[in-house]
Amino acid sequence: MDIRSNVLRQLKTRREGFSLEQPFYIDEDYFKLDMEMIYYRDWLFMGHDCELPKAGAYFTVQIGQYPVVIVRGRDNVIRAFHNSCRHRGSRVCTKEHGSSVRLVCPYHQWTYDLDGKLAFARHMGDDFDKTGYGLKPVHCESFGGYIFICLAENAPDFQPIRDMVAPYMLPHRLSEAKVAFQSTIIEKGNWKLVWENNRECYHCAANHPELCRTYPEAPSVTGTDGGADDPEIAGHWARCEAAGLPSKFQISPDGQFRTARMPLIEDAESYTMSGKRAVKRSLSEDVTLDRIGTMLLFHYPTTWNHILGDHAISFRVLPLSANETAVTTKWLVHKDAVEGVDYDLAELTHVWTETNDQDRRIVEENAFGIHSPAYEPGPYSMLHEGGVMQFLEWYSNFMVNRLQGDQAKLSVVA
Repeated sequence: MDIRSNVLRQLKTRREGFSLEQPFYIDEDYFKLDMEMIYYRDWLFMGHDCELPKAGAYFTVQIGQYPVVIVRGRDNVIRAFHNSCRHRGSRVCTKEHGSSVRLVCPYHQWTYDLDGKLAFARHMGDDFDKTGYGLKPVHCESFGGYIFICLAENAPDFQPIRDMVAPYMLPHRLSEAKVAFQSTIIEKGNWKLVWENNRECYHCAANHPELCRTYPEAPSVTGTDGGADDPEIAGHWARCEAAGLPSKFQISPDGQFRTARMPLIEDAESYTMSGKRAVKRSLSEDVTLDRIGTMLLFHYPTTWNHILGDHAISFRVLPLSANETAVTTKWLVHKDAVEGVDYDLAELTHVWTETNDQDRRIVEENAFGIHSPAYEPGPYSMLHEGGVMQFLEWYSNFMVNRLQGDQAKLSVVA
């Protein structure tokens, strides 16, 4: 039986409420199929448009086998391209971040305009037609300060994401923020284990002492029922929405993305050891209400986020192999906030730096144990791990639909 048929069979017959079978977490062939079906075909969060403050500013990213460059053009439009020279395939941009009036391949100096058009290719002859050799474009969308790309030839409709999430994002004016700090850690575990760990707080009390000073571990916050029956959460939504901040729980019909504004513990305003603001200057002048909690946003498979009154934190999940995942965290503050005056960087980053490292160890121990020949799928907590079950439901449905769609196409061709 080929790998696609085997995965399809296992997902269709999986036991609901239980973790996946071992190969889904450790097998390289299963990993390659994840990349082909999900990461190479769907919308992926890459970064923030404030990271590209002027024309010519760019950043690069590696998604599986695909190097990509994202650049702001002279027309102020943010575009994405395959970071592969049309001459002999060398990477055009080799730095993680940079700025240039044009994109020049370091190998033979083929030169591209910021809109991807080939501007110069030396010694190619008088009859060489440059118009057919621009950088290959990648679908790119930005809204609310966030940049998404899609590597597929035909991208899924992005409008449902924009329609649901943008109203929650816009008051925070993240397009006008700046990245105060960023870090990337490599977790030695499958990308699905990273997400499963994120989607529950069953583990928080025993593993995250810093985070638990301000972030509630209640299932109503971390779960998928929205928390509307929780009087504290319902009251928080009413208070925030009266101030013009969309807050109520929303989730897409397929479960891929969700947003809600949740209260922090007691009077906490930010993720600090004291619960007090980490940044004196508010993230946005449009948000004047205090104690707005955290706006939670996730979008499978690449990002979860916390947006508070004083700063925002974005997380990006990129698989490296079946057993390694890169998690990049960025802390955003008001563009005019001054380090050492408006915020102390160590205080701003402490809680989530510690939490990320704790999660790394958790994921790695989880992955280590799953490699055991004795591993078999185990039951989730119905009370605390509803978010994990929802993630696996999305993953299973997504993969089944893609695999069946591919099989249908092949059968038509045959």
